[in-house]
Amino acid sequence: MEIKYINQPPSILNQFIAEIRDQHIQTDPLRFRRNLERIGEIFAYEISKTLSYEEKDVQTPLGVAKEFLPQEKLVIASILRAGIPLHNGLLNYFDRCENAFVSAFRKYNEDGHFEINIEYISGPDLNGKTLILADPMLATGSSLELAFQALKANGIPAHVHIVCIIASQAGVEYVQNMLADEPVTLWLAGVDEELNAKSYIIPGLGDAGDLAYGSKL
Repeated sequence: MEIKYINQPPSILNQFIAEIRDQHIQTDPLRFRRNLERIGEIFAYEISKTLSYEEKDVQTPLGVAKEFLPQEKLVIASILRAGIPLHNGLLNYFDRCENAFVSAFRKYNEDGHFEINIEYISGPDLNGKTLILADPMLATGSSLELAFQALKANGIPAHVHIVCIIASQAGVEYVQNMLADEPVTLWLAGVDEELNAKSYIIPGLGDAGDLAYGSKL
């Protein structure tokens, strides 16, 4: 498994990350969602550099131009609901790809511990395709693991790009161990060192789903 960090060297990406972290700017859900989307667009551009390309003739009004066009069959998958704006950003660039969605959530017990539940999956055949799996936050890695395994019921992709904006160090290490022998690239925009008692990333940014779409029961 390969890990790529897109926040170095610093770029306009760092401003978008600062804004999704900022508790004052977070009070504007529209801006929060738009920043997740813009970050997704940056991830898509960086991922596009790793794809395979083939030269094609393009007829212009004045002649024939030769351009290199991507060849992979892409599928973007996101974990509901926080992954939707990030998914949209990726889709803005990879606009001809197929799409998949997984519903994964934390179900808390009375003692405060939680289990990850998968309730819904929708997507195309993945065999031989390139899968981009998007989830804004990589905390423990448990939901990502279950979502990945659930998606594999639709086929085995040739390569998987996992896109997370902010990860915990523990989450990165968990995914490294889980997918050590898989054809996977993990894309990150920032890594924080800590998880609190409820397994939220510290300093992180809070609950991305709630910030994007409102609190839930």
